[in-house]
Amino acid sequence: MRLGLAALLCFFSAVPLCDCAPPTCYSRALNLSSEIMTLLDKIHTFHRTKACAEVLPVIHIDVHNACISNKLRDLLYVVLNHPSPSCREKPRMVHLKRKVQNLYTIITRICYRDLVFFTDDCEAIDTGRSSPNLGEDRLQLLQEDR
Repeated sequence: MRLGLAALLCFFSAVPLCDCAPPTCYSRALNLSSEIMTLLDKIHTFHRTKACAEVLPVIHIDVHNACISNKLRDLLYVVLNHPSPSCREKPRMVHLKRKVQNLYTIITRICYRDLVFFTDDCEAIDTGRSSPNLGEDRLQLLQEDR
C-alpha cells in the first residue's frame, strides 16, 4: 500500500503542470500575433533575411483593431508574392507565411464572431501608436448636452 502511494506521489510530482483548458480563439489569436511579431523582428535583424525584410510592410499586430484583417491580407500578399524567389524559399519567410495565413484564417473565418474589436484605427497598425479621438468626441457630446 505504501509502495503504491509512494509511486503515485512520485508520478504526480514528475508530471509538469500545464494548462488544462484548450486554447480559445482569442488566446490562439493573441499567441499567434505575438509569435508573428517576434518572427518579424528576427527577420528584420538576421543578416540572411534582412534584404528580404526591406519589402515587407511595417505592421504592429493588434487583434483588437478592426483593421487587422485588411493589414494581414496585405502582409500575406507581399509574403506570397515576394519579388525575390530566393526570399520566398527561406525557412523564416515560409514560417512567417504559415503563421500569417493561420492568423488570417482564425480572425476571418474560425473566430469571426468571437473576437471583439475595440478600435478601428488603421494607422495604429502601421505606426504602432494609437491616436484615440474618443476624448474629443465625448467632450463635444458633453458640451452639446449642456
